[in-house]
Amino acid sequence: MAAARALGAPTARQKQLGLSANWRQFTLLVATSAFVGGMVGLERSVLPVLARDEFGVASKTAAVSFIASFGLAKALANLAAGPLSERLSRRAVLIAGWIIGLPVPFLIIWAPAWGWVIGANLLLGLNQGLCWSMTVNMKIDLAGPQRRGLVLGLNEAAGYLAVAAAAFAAGIIAAAHGLRPEPWYLGIAFAAGGLALSVLLVRDTAPFVRIESARTGAPALPDTSLAASFARGTWRDPHLAGVSQAGFVNNLNDGLAWGIFPLFFASHGASLQRIAVLAALYPVTWGGLQLVTGWLSDQLGRKPMIVGGMLVQAAAIAAVGASREFAVWAVALALLGLGTAMCYPALLAATGDAVHPGERATALGVYRFWRDGGAIAGALAAGALADVFGFDAAIQSVAALTAASGIVAVMMLRPTGPTAMATEVSA
Repeated sequence: MAAARALGAPTARQKQLGLSANWRQFTLLVATSAFVGGMVGLERSVLPVLARDEFGVASKTAAVSFIASFGLAKALANLAAGPLSERLSRRAVLIAGWIIGLPVPFLIIWAPAWGWVIGANLLLGLNQGLCWSMTVNMKIDLAGPQRRGLVLGLNEAAGYLAVAAAAFAAGIIAAAHGLRPEPWYLGIAFAAGGLALSVLLVRDTAPFVRIESARTGAPALPDTSLAASFARGTWRDPHLAGVSQAGFVNNLNDGLAWGIFPLFFASHGASLQRIAVLAALYPVTWGGLQLVTGWLSDQLGRKPMIVGGMLVQAAAIAAVGASREFAVWAVALALLGLGTAMCYPALLAATGDAVHPGERATALGVYRFWRDGGAIAGALAAGALADVFGFDAAIQSVAALTAASGIVAVMMLRPTGPTAMATEVSA
């Protein structure tokens, strides 16, 4: 036994599922999630204004093109991350994501043309898709099925609180020192910190997937090829397809909030400092409340949280577009954060609930592909609508689509979560 431990074989304690048994690794992964969120948060308050002021990008569609490049790269990376993590390891994919992300702040600092920023966002999308996918999967692996919502709430809270903090910090630094290079020094620190944690301290979680499969009596592993999982998550399984469409629209909203809202606020006289506050308010509410909403999805089930969250988001977006007052915008963005917080961990957990543990990484990759594809659609569609019909029409169109998605979710989603599992067992 001593020889086995000396060689690094896992002990019985290390093989236990759950937060208390694995709190050290879980804490490291939470910190890694924060670095991932910080990388993308830097752009939320600064880059749309950078496009307009330093590169002279007048078209709203072109101004949000960096979000489209980011979203496309992230969506494809999400799709590849699951199969890659099964072929290589979760940890190897995480490290690769950080290596890809290292050049991003330097490219933005040195960019002589807007095309460089587009290229930097392609790399940032790959970084986010690989790294965030792995932090999600690794935390689920460690926790087991009973606390899946809580774990995902903690993961997303860490990431999106970091998004909010970085968005606010970048806006304040830009207001004091300019749009480049000072705000992007934070990005260098985030990328270096995330890579150091992943290389030096994070361990792979593949053994915990095998433990969960054995202990939960999961049925035989289905066809886990990417093609089969893509079909199940897109049209073949109504529940998974319903989750995918809700995720798509949820991030379509985020594309609107990221790319169009700062320009909308600026068009009505908001200062860069106020835009920074508004840009941070949405993700800080979204991030902080997931500490509660993830746990609630374990108690109430995933479906009520998802449907309710989509309807709250729809009302909040409509309120933003209908007002010209900073105070109303602030309240509406806080409500948008609440609605997103209700959906985000519940959507991830609803996917994890419905698939075999051995298929989970690939299935989550399919869901995240569709979810982040929504950011592309939201940025481009809202930008095009704003160019042709104005900001109001673009914003209210997205609000209506979000409400429709909530209604679709009512019809397609099955009740899932620990509460639903207990009901099925007792029946």
